[in-house]
Amino acid sequence: MTVVITGASRGIGAGLAAHYRAQGLDVMGTGRSLSADIMLDVTHPSSHTEMAETLGARAVELLVCNAGVYLDKGNDITTGYGADLWAQSFATNVTGVFLSIQALLPHLKRAQNPRIAIISSQMASDEHAPGGSYIYRASKAAVLNLGRNLSTDLRQEGIAVGIYHPGWVQTDMGGDAAAITVDDSVTGLAARFAALNMDTTGCFETWEGRAHPY
Repeated sequence: MTVVITGASRGIGAGLAAHYRAQGLDVMGTGRSLSADIMLDVTHPSSHTEMAETLGARAVELLVCNAGVYLDKGNDITTGYGADLWAQSFATNVTGVFLSIQALLPHLKRAQNPRIAIISSQMASDEHAPGGSYIYRASKAAVLNLGRNLSTDLRQEGIAVGIYHPGWVQTDMGGDAAAITVDDSVTGLAARFAALNMDTTGCFETWEGRAHPY
């Protein structure tokens, strides 16, 4: 079984890569550093093409779209949220996810049980809107919408798509005060990915397996 994880250089992505490697699976983690299994800048279309070429004829059973940024953390509504932050955030958190999936569709179609897991956030929810972090919230809401629509279009290909809130995790993005560890999140997410199938495609779930409000 081949697993491809974007943004696997640190945090949740690195944790997931270690988890699957410990199971003896073929794991290809992407990142922007030379230490990554596959170098990938999700904002560059040509980088996605190179990633797909590197994978050759592999069948990809699980693609985890984890790469993401939170550039507007702590910004003030009166002075922050510059246009450059909007562009960079959506290029990574939304367009980058779509390009990853698009590039690896031929590899997913070769698999017997192909699944795509998109890491979104509870901050994507319209029902939970406490304010602030407008760019990050908007980008995660957009990728939730992307995943839901992809689940419809890819159903005929037999490819299941799930969207997930990984929890508030103790990473560089989540901070030391976050509620759960990387190991907690990884264990929960891996269980969710394993349960993903054509009956649950289009789901928006928490790392614990609860349905998350849209």
